[in-house]
Amino acid sequence: MTFSGELWDRGGASVYDEIVRHPFITGLIDGTLDHDAFRYFILQDSHYLRAYSRALSLVAGRAVDEDAVSMFALHAANAIAVERSLHTSLLGSLGISPADVDAVGSGPTTTAYMSYLTAVCATGTYAEAVAAVLPCYWIYRDVGRELLKRSSPDPLYRQWIETYGSDEFDAVVESVLAVTDGLDVSASERERCHQHFATTCRYEWMFWDAAYHKLDWPVG
Repeated sequence: MTFSGELWDRGGASVYDEIVRHPFITGLIDGTLDHDAFRYFILQDSHYLRAYSRALSLVAGRAVDEDAVSMFALHAANAIAVERSLHTSLLGSLGISPADVDAVGSGPTTTAYMSYLTAVCATGTYAEAVAAVLPCYWIYRDVGRELLKRSSPDPLYRQWIETYGSDEFDAVVESVLAVTDGLDVSASERERCHQHFATTCRYEWMFWDAAYHKLDWPVG
């Protein structure tokens, strides 16, 4: 089995099954999702993508070959481009300005996820960093594929679905999976990679769930 296959079997598959059954996802498909929940999701995703770009820059800095350095650096830049283009369009449709994003700030789940990713990518090994950032690529691609089969009657939701279910995004994810499968990982490092991959998979579920419940800080 490939290393990415190992990671998925141990820490990803069961979480993914829960994600595609989550009412946020099913609400996207049938168009019943509350627009306020989608608004929350897009606002928080704007904050997350900024942090994810920085995490990918850290992965690029730890990469052991030039192709991987170039790939992760490009993906870091593209994360910001997506945040500026797709989210600007969707935020505009939802009546939200860029200033509103900064005013809202990152919620508790977003902050925890961003902090975990940054810590692993800054202090872990290259393999650990790759394992930590991989679920965001992989789960978004697979969720996008699943949603693209059914689309949505809501044009806002359909626009988001078409971005992450595209062939272009699929090619990006396959390139990261190839890098993952080519990693030279020690036995102890392998276990830490499994832990990081499983943790960020769980954060992916938590991100959808926080949006569905419009989770806010409990005090302050």
